[in-house]
Amino acid sequence: MGLTSVKPLSWAVGSTICFLILLLPEAKADSLNTSTSSNGGGAQCGEYTNQLMEDGMCRLVATLPQLDERRCPDMFRCSDEVSYWLHENEERKQQIVALKETISELQEELRNHRHRIKVLELQQSEEKLHQNISLEQRFHELEVHHAEASSLLHLQGTLILDLQNQLHNLTLLMDKVKRGSDCSVNIVRPNHLQNTQEAMHPEIQHVGNCPVDCASIYYNGVRRSGLYTVVPLLASMPVEVYCDMDTDGGGWTVIQRRVDGSVSFDRSWRDYRDGFGDLHSEFWLGNNHIHDLSTQGDYSLRIDLEDWSIQHKHALYQSFSVEDEEHQYRLHVSGFSGTVQDSFGWYHDKQHFSTPDTGNICAEISHGGWWYNQCFYANLNGVYYRGGHYTPKGRGSLGPDGIVWYSWKDSDYYSLRKVSMMIRPRSFHTRMSP
Repeated sequence: MGLTSVKPLSWAVGSTICFLILLLPEAKADSLNTSTSSNGGGAQCGEYTNQLMEDGMCRLVATLPQLDERRCPDMFRCSDEVSYWLHENEERKQQIVALKETISELQEELRNHRHRIKVLELQQSEEKLHQNISLEQRFHELEVHHAEASSLLHLQGTLILDLQNQLHNLTLLMDKVKRGSDCSVNIVRPNHLQNTQEAMHPEIQHVGNCPVDCASIYYNGVRRSGLYTVVPLLASMPVEVYCDMDTDGGGWTVIQRRVDGSVSFDRSWRDYRDGFGDLHSEFWLGNNHIHDLSTQGDYSLRIDLEDWSIQHKHALYQSFSVEDEEHQYRLHVSGFSGTVQDSFGWYHDKQHFSTPDTGNICAEISHGGWWYNQCFYANLNGVYYRGGHYTPKGRGSLGPDGIVWYSWKDSDYYSLRKVSMMIRPRSFHTRMSP
């Protein structure tokens, strides 16, 4: 039986194109009129095979036998359905293409939106940065103006203090000019029971030449302790001092005293240079004045000490002097004697003067000005602690900072009740009152 081929049908399944080739048998006159039973063993409705070719195409081959008027089974009518589904598949492909184009457009629009958002963010960042820079510049300008104003204020304060000092010096100079060649030495009576008339008319002692220290006043016949005006040889201006005319023959110029804690000795370099406190109670005479007094001749130093049991001792140094401010008031002290063990001369000799504002750690810890070494065995300008014994936790300090004379109690944590420092010429001799 010969086979006749029919024009193949094609359709796409995914990415694979399939071809259907139908092979029909050649018709014969006698066979066309022969009816074949469906149950007969001679005639078959057909066979088909399929294979995947090397070029990726699907090949389906169906062989149809010569049949009578009976129709082929329904499975061979799938060509209509295949055609329908091929059409549907084509429409779906077109829809997918349209969707892809829509998605591409949406993606492009999304990218455009993101780009615009990024541009807006950059603009906002630039605006904020510019605003921050403007604020920082304004703040810096205000800081500069504040610093300039503070400097001007400090300068004006300094000028005012200098003018006040000049005015004070001019006043003293005018008083000296008015007195001519004589110096008027005011004797202020320490007796608080003096009557009103005596208080209104203080005793005046006229001296041929201005006294250079309390020993000069003593030699001029004054034997009463109190406040006097002296003019050291190296000084151009008078200075008021307290003269002790009672201790060990008198003639002492007192340069420091602590009695009740009424005056803070935690002071600046300027205060220690110029002097501070009350000459009637607690004071520091001033390093400039101490220098002028101690370098106009050979001077001795006496230190009187008293504890909280009213026990009194003293230290005496045959040689004492203090250099000028240019040399940081360097100390020279030697020749110890007295009723107490030395805690000052052997350790503090040749030391420069320091205050808390000079950056000296010992001065900062000790809260006072002194000739600190590392740090001290004597600290007569320390904190006044009532009762004597104290601990470093008392003021939150890092170490001992009281009025200390170490050998008194062999301790840095015992603060004395009273101390005083006074000087007089080494050659001083007691004279009988005139």
